[in-house]
Amino acid sequence: MCNYKKAFTLLLYIGFSIASYAQNDSSFVKRIPQETSGQLNMDATYNRPFLQSGKMPIAIGGYMEANTQYISTNGVSDGFSFQFRRTNLFFSSTIAKKIRFFSELEFEDGTKEINLEAAFVDFEFDPIFNFRGGIIVNPIGAFNQNHDGPRWDFIDRPISATTIIPATLSNVGFGFLGKYFVDRWTLGYEAYLTNGFDDNITANEENRTSLAAGKSNPEKFEESNSGLPMFTGKLAVRNRKVGELGFSYMTGVYNKWKADGFVLDSKRSINVLAVDYTVMALKNKLNITGEAVKVFVDVPDTYSQTFGTEQLGAFVDIVGTVIQRPMLGWEKSKINLALRLEYADYNQGKFKETNGNIGDYIWAVVPGVAFRPVGTTVLRFNYRYQQQSDLLGNPPSKTGAIQFGISSYF
Repeated sequence: MCNYKKAFTLLLYIGFSIASYAQNDSSFVKRIPQETSGQLNMDATYNRPFLQSGKMPIAIGGYMEANTQYISTNGVSDGFSFQFRRTNLFFSSTIAKKIRFFSELEFEDGTKEINLEAAFVDFEFDPIFNFRGGIIVNPIGAFNQNHDGPRWDFIDRPISATTIIPATLSNVGFGFLGKYFVDRWTLGYEAYLTNGFDDNITANEENRTSLAAGKSNPEKFEESNSGLPMFTGKLAVRNRKVGELGFSYMTGVYNKWKADGFVLDSKRSINVLAVDYTVMALKNKLNITGEAVKVFVDVPDTYSQTFGTEQLGAFVDIVGTVIQRPMLGWEKSKINLALRLEYADYNQGKFKETNGNIGDYIWAVVPGVAFRPVGTTVLRFNYRYQQQSDLLGNPPSKTGAIQFGISSYF
């Protein structure tokens, strides 16, 4: 059965199930509000606007993203296009006291790709010690766990968070998480063992080191390519006035170094370090979000220098509310001005033969305006100016893009 038929069948089943249950339940449908106090990026999974009908055992939510854009690179354009980037459905259920289930299903580019981004069960022993198992969203950086479109005033996801980390990164595994509260401070941690990447990190069509290519293995939810677990851990601290600071680390062997008892290669590892910072100031009218990531990859010596052993990426978003008042019938609408600065270097270092700098980097500046009639819906207009250099450091290609789009929870 093709993807769109599978998607239609699934949506039809969900719709009939909800309608059938609601018809037999005299209670009304209510929206579960989002929490704000003491929340960290690690709480983004549950901190979403769910809908629940009476005593129905499951809460349901989702979001969608659609946009139009006109892109020109070095004066050449393919014209004007509309895009339906994604719609996500998420489900949450309290199975029993202190046992919760969460799942997120993504439909990308219509039904071109259908992905199960998360599906796990939480056992809540104590606020500081909880156990999670299933398909887990790896806590590397801030964006990977906090990636919902309606939360951002930018149409494109950050380059470093998608091509270097790469979001959305999830794997099957188990681990522990918890939070501790001291006065105005919130401390949080997560630590998981999961399956990891595969040989496509270096064996890919991009002809460069790419963690994004190494996560696409459809068998990653069945077995570990290397036969060894990958570790992902994060520590975060938040103060209501100072903001949230997070440090995360991910490490594991990515190659198939052993098969049928025979050693085929050395164990080749990846190590990812990330730091992120989020703060809301001026009575929540100024929001600054930043993330930086450094990647180390053990590349075979037989590979050319087109495959980098080190990568670096970062972005910072500055969003300020300039108007906040009733507009066009919406009581809490607001207009934001936004600016994103971003950079990604896919091959840090110098050529061995010439000692010249290796290129293969990209940077962009993205100003924008966003209108939020309500907090869960955004209309956004962005202009992207981007420069990208090739491996040899030739004059960079220059890209300009005009984008308009909408994103909303439902």
